[in-house]
Amino acid sequence: MSNQIARLFTAHPHSVDESYFEHLLFAGKFSAKLFAAGFCALCHAVLPFTFEKTASRMINELHHKMHNRSQ
Repeated sequence: MSNQIARLFTAHPHSVDESYFEHLLFAGKFSAKLFAAGFCALCHAVLPFTFEKTASRMINELHHKMHNRSQ
């Protein structure tokens, strides 16, 4: 039973050649940057003169980082 539970936490990280903690760190940083991009987009929605290209630049950087991660 405990092996099955452990596999729930480790199967995907191992499939991308990471330990659980390496994956936790990468995904946590990625999530924080997505939240920051979302915040910038929300600010831009209310105040169009702010963060005019910030959110899209951040998303492009994240896409590039994710795409090149497995190479």
